[in-house]
Amino acid sequence: MLDPFPFSPPPLLVRAITPLADAFSMPTLPLHIHELLFAAFLYHFICAYFSPLLSRYFFPSIYPNLPRRTRLNWDVHVVSLFQSIFVCAAALWVMAVDEDRKGMDWKERVWGYTGACGMIQAFAAGYFLWDLQICLRYFKVFGVGLLMHAVAALVVFSFGFRPFVNFYGPTFILYELSSPFLNFHWFFDKLQMTGSRAQWYNGILLLASFFCCRLLWGTYQSLRVYQDCWAALHVQNTTTTLLPSSSSSSLSSAQAANLTTNPPTGIPEMMGAQVTTTQVVGRADLMHYNPHPENIPTWLALTYLGSNVVLNTLNFYWFGKMIETVKKRFRAPEKGGKKEGKGGEQEGVVDAVVVVEGVELDGTVVEKGVDGEAKEAKGTGMEKANGEARRRR
Repeated sequence: MLDPFPFSPPPLLVRAITPLADAFSMPTLPLHIHELLFAAFLYHFICAYFSPLLSRYFFPSIYPNLPRRTRLNWDVHVVSLFQSIFVCAAALWVMAVDEDRKGMDWKERVWGYTGACGMIQAFAAGYFLWDLQICLRYFKVFGVGLLMHAVAALVVFSFGFRPFVNFYGPTFILYELSSPFLNFHWFFDKLQMTGSRAQWYNGILLLASFFCCRLLWGTYQSLRVYQDCWAALHVQNTTTTLLPSSSSSSLSSAQAANLTTNPPTGIPEMMGAQVTTTQVVGRADLMHYNPHPENIPTWLALTYLGSNVVLNTLNFYWFGKMIETVKKRFRAPEKGGKKEGKGGEQEGVVDAVVVVEGVELDGTVVEKGVDGEAKEAKGTGMEKANGEARRRR
């Protein structure tokens, strides 16, 4: 399937990025650089302008009075909410309509390329490029952990421009299906709706979506990509025939005619095969950028699979923490405690979970002063959280 984005990359931008793409062996990056930059600038616009404007309009008594650090986190969560809905909708659409993708075998899943999958990876890479500059700009706020996460995610999604496992771009972006509920959970706390029924229902949806799309779907798809990469690492130099396919919708009749006369360089010689031009036309568009698919770098497979293992391990760890957090949000108050507010909000129920107006970093709480600047306070996060809650009561 051809790239469905309505605009082609500007020639000047293509020429500017081509040397970098060649240096990092990313031949499809010039085809999608405009989409990557479009996404990065869109997320910057939402964070810097759209979110503050909208938040002040809908929450005039809350958002302007938040500390500067919390307002930044609020705007970042707005971007995350928009991005997760947008990119998941786009990925589901591509998975439904891209017939070329549906017909891929394991070699095409590893080395193949379609423009639609490239677009999804460009949008994802654009988000992590924006995320990287946010983590660098506000390093004292987000710390080294989120910075490393942004770097790793940007690198892994950039592999798709080689192209490498381009097929799995839309597949793994569906991890983000749980992110809207995670963001809503955060907003409920800031809107003083902790323990409300709305947060309870959202918490159920958060746990259900996280379990389904990350633990079930994510683990299953991870096993598939492990299997494909294992086969790619151990592929033998045997004759390969590119058969015609009815799913080659990305080729127009003019393109097919041109391929018949002038097949892409390297395709007939792929893996020593003797392939006729008639056979090339069917799948040449999918494998054009990897004419020698047996030459997969071991470091590339290990880097990608290693990152996937780490992320899946963290997903199981985070799921356990999320269950505990949601339980603490709605745990009945201790004997003698009070229940106040509407919607079932319980005073003090979040003492052991959330550091009010603070960020817990390795046993140190970073508190905000009246000007919103960070001030370091000694002691554990639990002590500070309980102290703040007692002062508020």
